[in-house]
Amino acid sequence: MNKLICIVIDDEPLGRAVIETFVKEIPYLGLSASFEDPVEALAYLHNNAVDIVFSDIQMPKISGMELLRSLVYPPVVIFITAHRDFALDGFEAGVTDYLVKPVRFDRFLKAVNRAKDKISLSQMATLQQQIHTDRIFIKSEGKLVKILFDEILYIEAQGDYLKIIIPSGSFTTQVTLKAMEEILNLPNFFRVQRSFILNLEAVRSINGNTVELTNGKSIAIALNKKEELFSLLGIK
Repeated sequence: MNKLICIVIDDEPLGRAVIETFVKEIPYLGLSASFEDPVEALAYLHNNAVDIVFSDIQMPKISGMELLRSLVYPPVVIFITAHRDFALDGFEAGVTDYLVKPVRFDRFLKAVNRAKDKISLSQMATLQQQIHTDRIFIKSEGKLVKILFDEILYIEAQGDYLKIIIPSGSFTTQVTLKAMEEILNLPNFFRVQRSFILNLEAVRSINGNTVELTNGKSIAIALNKKEELFSLLGIK
């Protein structure tokens, strides 16, 4: 499963250590780097894809606010500081949340979930912009991948992620099944149950309440979907 890539920036070792520990407690976060020096962090951000930045504000050389404003395409930022006075400036600069030290894990988790939701909405908007009549571009493993609609055999929901299966392999992307269902508003795609959308052209056979696809995959049909599926397949 793809993780949200994070970095931590704080000139205080104890502050960094606390946030690093919290990040490692959350399965869908991946810590790629941790910095004492914000200038080094800025260089890293210019050369690496990062989803979330956890940053102190008051630091030597440049502040967290200055770092954020210097980025042309900033990732989601959560400020972590001992000073409440910066909260308004932070929100005006576009930060997702603002945590005051000492940070409690429950408050950290709330901020991370807010960041995750913001990233999901952004990716949905990007996905919708990449739609063409016959293909879609998805973000998978840090790169944009072109998938032809005709290639898709089925799509499986895995939490906040989707696994898109084509004959040559599979791709995982962070989009909800509901969002993908709205995007794939095409006559040959059908949501056969809560966790699966299938390409009707990939159906090989139906046995009772199970549909078998051309790649051998068997998928259970929800009882309230069977009649509609049969109608779409022209089965009487």
